[in-house]
Amino acid sequence: MKISRWPLVLACCGLASAMSVPDAGAQPYPAKPVRLIVPFVPGGSADFFGRLIAPRLGESLGQQVVLDNRGGAGGTIGTETASRAAPDGYTLLLGTANTAMNVSLYGKRSVDPVKEFAAVSLLGAAPNILAVHPSLPVNSVKQLIALAKARPGQINYASGGSGSTSHLATELFKTLARVDLLHVPYKGTGPALTAVLSGEASVVIPPASVVLPHSQLGKLRALAIGSSARLAAIPDMPTIAEAGVPGYEASQWYGVLAPAGTPRAVIDRLNRDLVSIVQAPEFKAQLLKQVTTTYGSTPEEFAAYLKDEIAKWDKVVRFSGARVE
Repeated sequence: MKISRWPLVLACCGLASAMSVPDAGAQPYPAKPVRLIVPFVPGGSADFFGRLIAPRLGESLGQQVVLDNRGGAGGTIGTETASRAAPDGYTLLLGTANTAMNVSLYGKRSVDPVKEFAAVSLLGAAPNILAVHPSLPVNSVKQLIALAKARPGQINYASGGSGSTSHLATELFKTLARVDLLHVPYKGTGPALTAVLSGEASVVIPPASVVLPHSQLGKLRALAIGSSARLAAIPDMPTIAEAGVPGYEASQWYGVLAPAGTPRAVIDRLNRDLVSIVQAPEFKAQLLKQVTTTYGSTPEEFAAYLKDEIAKWDKVVRFSGARVE
């Protein structure tokens, strides 16, 4: 029996033709709104930064960027939510210093940002500032260290709670300066600052933006800034490192992360847009008013920075015993 080959040939041609036609469902990124998870409740510094970034990124992408505040457990809830999202570029995380700190603070309960996220860009950092109540007889970091060594465990410091950035920033100071200060935790940066303003506590290392208004009125004495270099906004204030504690640096930084496995083309697109946003003169000027320095890094630079931050804060957590059980 002779079988015609034409049906087979036509079938093969049809298959080849179907394979050569682009998938009608495949659209260039982004084809829908993007969600930016901020792992803290509204009103804080991370929320403020996210609200500055979101509309600008949305304009650049041509799609709305929706801010999603997922606060709780020091940022771990929002971070975990972002890590479980599809790696398609439509869910992003606004990472902060807490993202690195929580790896050691929460142990196995925390998300490993190196393994579970892809770095997009480090965007900016707001340094902490070392301040004291005016009644404390010190006018410099070296004088504070000398007094603390003369009175070990007698000078107390306020923080926004165990495991907060102000807590670990002060524990880093204690570790590097080799002094013993008594920790008094409060429920947030606001109450901690109020405690020092009232004289209930003597020392605090919170974000610079919340200290400077009070120091300008003489209600607090700002001694040094926690950044790696002096800031243009306050050029006469030394860094904590140059003022007597070499190697000290503590800032609340902000960067964007995407779930691991997000396509490199998407990462590159987001990186390009984000770097352009934070390096714009008007954006830099606006953040400078909040004593925040803007950066804009490559994904590789941010990934390396994140690893360094995790290692740094791991030592502080182990030394201070600040682990959250």
